[in-house]
Amino acid sequence: MLKTISPLISPTLLKVLAEMGHGDEIIFSDAHFPAHSLGPQVIRADGLSVSDLLRAIIPLFELDSYAPPLVMMAAVEGDTLDPSVEARYRDALSLEAPCPDIVRIDRYAFYERAQKAFAIIITGECAKYGNILLKKGVTP
Repeated sequence: MLKTISPLISPTLLKVLAEMGHGDEIIFSDAHFPAHSLGPQVIRADGLSVSDLLRAIIPLFELDSYAPPLVMMAAVEGDTLDPSVEARYRDALSLEAPCPDIVRIDRYAFYERAQKAFAIIITGECAKYGNILLKKGVTP
């Protein structure tokens, strides 16, 4: 254990966060996301919600200030989003600074971004459209 590091952050996740450079992207996915078939490094965080993990990592993680740093999947045509999911994520991301706008992109565009991501963290999140991409910024 380390002082001031949340016990929700596994050693593997801490290593990944430290290895990321500015502009690298990381996905925190719901339990249903096809992470293993998309490619990059996959870390399991079973039993943890995305919002709890966001709350744990945001004190350690600088969001990009030059490009939209937060991306979520848009609802498929004919489907609906639960606004409480984004609200929970915004709340978690607002611990250190005001939460930037969250951009919504379609499912396949999100999958393409996930293929290029530095890592995908599969959580126990069960909320529909509960995936979020974070773009790392320059750490001051």
